Amino acid sequence: MDNHSYNFPSDCTPLTNCKSARKPAGSTVVNMGNAGKNPPRDYLLWSLCNTFYVNFCCLGFMALIYSIKARDQKTLGNLQLAQECSDKAKWYNILAAGWNLLIPLLAVVLIVLLLVHLGSSQGSFDFLGEDGFQNFLKLFSW
Repeated sequence: MDNHSYNFPSDCTPLTNCKSARKPAGSTVVNMGNAGKNPPRDYLLWSLCNTFYVNFCCLGFMALIYSIKARDQKTLGNLQLAQECSDKAKWYNILAAGWNLLIPLLAVVLIVLLLVHLGSSQGSFDFLGEDGFQNFLKLFSW
């Protein structure tokens, strides 16, 4: 083939930079899926902390399971199931954190109440005596 068989504008040749022969560039649309939406959180670190600390009724362990499921689903691209697992992990973490704070707090309050009561003159009693158990039950009566 010869250069004369092509239709070029008169001011352009095939190897020159001819701007008049170029077509305007069109736009390309790339669909990124949920580009504007943030991926769901997996709460993995919070779940690990709740699992290794007190872990009352295995709530921290359940949160850890759902956190790992949420991370796996997010990696696979299933964001709807990842969001469901993330929500479950979040609520198990909230419950576990509540219990993890409540149990030591109740223990401290109970010890303080016992020490205050035993320090008063009316609260001194002998556990091994006759009325020891009745006196112990009086600690919890208002």
